[in-house]
Amino acid sequence: MSRKTVSDHVVLCTSNRKETVMDVRLEKDGPAIGSPVEMIHSFSCAIQTRQAQWAHRLREQPGDLREVQGEIQQHFQEGAELLTASLLAHVTQQPEMEGHMQRVRQESVVPLRAPERRPLQLRVGALVVWLSVLYCPPQRKGPAQAADQEQRVGLYPELAALGIRHGDCPAVQALVARTMALCPSIDMARKELRRQGLNLDKKTVRRIAEQLGTEFLAWRRRELLAWRMGNTPAGNELAGCRVAVQIDGGRIRMRENKKSRRPRKKGQRRKFATPWREPKVLVLFVFDEDGKMQKRRQPLIDGTLQGPDHLAELVAWHLHRLGAMKAEVVVFLSDGATWIWERLDWIIARAGLAPSQTVRVLDWCHAVEHISRALTLLKLNKVERLCAFARMRTLLKQSRSAEVVAELERLAAGRSQKHKVWTEIRYLRKHTEAGHLQYLTFQRRGLPCGSGAVESTIRRVVNLRLKSNAMYWLEENAEAIFAIRAALLSDRWETMLKAVQGSMSRDARLTWRWSAPTANTDAPAVASLPSPQTSSQTDLADIAT
Repeated sequence: MSRKTVSDHVVLCTSNRKETVMDVRLEKDGPAIGSPVEMIHSFSCAIQTRQAQWAHRLREQPGDLREVQGEIQQHFQEGAELLTASLLAHVTQQPEMEGHMQRVRQESVVPLRAPERRPLQLRVGALVVWLSVLYCPPQRKGPAQAADQEQRVGLYPELAALGIRHGDCPAVQALVARTMALCPSIDMARKELRRQGLNLDKKTVRRIAEQLGTEFLAWRRRELLAWRMGNTPAGNELAGCRVAVQIDGGRIRMRENKKSRRPRKKGQRRKFATPWREPKVLVLFVFDEDGKMQKRRQPLIDGTLQGPDHLAELVAWHLHRLGAMKAEVVVFLSDGATWIWERLDWIIARAGLAPSQTVRVLDWCHAVEHISRALTLLKLNKVERLCAFARMRTLLKQSRSAEVVAELERLAAGRSQKHKVWTEIRYLRKHTEAGHLQYLTFQRRGLPCGSGAVESTIRRVVNLRLKSNAMYWLEENAEAIFAIRAALLSDRWETMLKAVQGSMSRDARLTWRWSAPTANTDAPAVASLPSPQTSSQTDLADIAT
């Protein structure tokens, strides 16, 4: 939907300032909160009284330093929350705020109706305040938009300008989501938040974390669709770099509720299935002249449960927006999964990479593993098998994989073509003919030969949080937590928060699924898609805003 002009939006009333000022109260029917100066004075008086008590306690009980320090931190946290609430009331009364509100409304993607005042609770931390704030409902859909299935969402202009969404301050939302993603369970996240002075129930912790994760996914979808239309400029972050792209899949168990014709009895739980699903994971990083990941530059981690075509489009999008077309070399390194290799041509073409700029490498450990499997299936005695394995491993290291295939074929001669050993031989022959096993050449060029980065990522991002005994996920919740954890572990958290905040202030809709084009070797020509633009913009937040 195209953005409306200023004349298409309702202008806030400026004749009466009181009608546009956000009201902040500590209690629902209590008086308005005091000014920031009053809050600071009240806090100063309270801290002077408490410091004398703390000093006396430490003189009597020196071993209580840890508890006293915790009380000091909690006291300052309470003061910070009161000051934040007071600043919200003070800032929204200033004339400059009205300009920010007008800008938010003018940039809104969804057409809005006239504002109306609504009560709202806002969590500033452990402190919950009551607001009376303006809300702009979305305009009703006309006949032309009747076919649009996406639900329209209204906007709180003042809160949107401040980056406040879903009744939680940005700092609270970020803290809860970060803790939820890093801790192994919701219960552990609650305990950790309680230690930091934030006592929330299980449903609230889960809601806040999943909402922020869904916002991450909604932002990603918008940026990806903008790139698909050719509206996303290429960056320079990877210009002149040696880039590695590693793709693989993990395993988590999903929760799929079963439909029952009979109504459930009171207290009866809904039955559900727990099938395994494979989250597709991407790791993109810069490596040095020795093929090692550069520690000073954080990798990019992303992934999805939607399918291989969706991941292929994500890979192409990331390569474009980070400027991989200006990189020195781009190495695609993976195991032998067919769903990966059959989509590399599409990814390379869609990302605007030159074929001479790219190198495809089969993970060394997987190649060696298939040699070992073939020798095991040949049922050689232990000494012969170990000698043959050592010899073939050396040949493989010297880029003589064709000789390895020939020797395996000689040893397998006389066996039926249905024998399992031929599956391993065909696997090695296919990658030999494609040039994916030239390990000596790769080593001389300083290219990585192992997919340890993506294997480690799957363990850290997926297995340690999303995969456990009796842990089952709805698809949308698993995607949300994956997005948060990936941003955290790749050290792109603050950048992502800034990008998501800018996007959500314009459009609060949380649609995150999208339909990906077919990306395998049988797909239509890539030229049928719009060509992405090029630009010197590099920062992710700049692209988002």
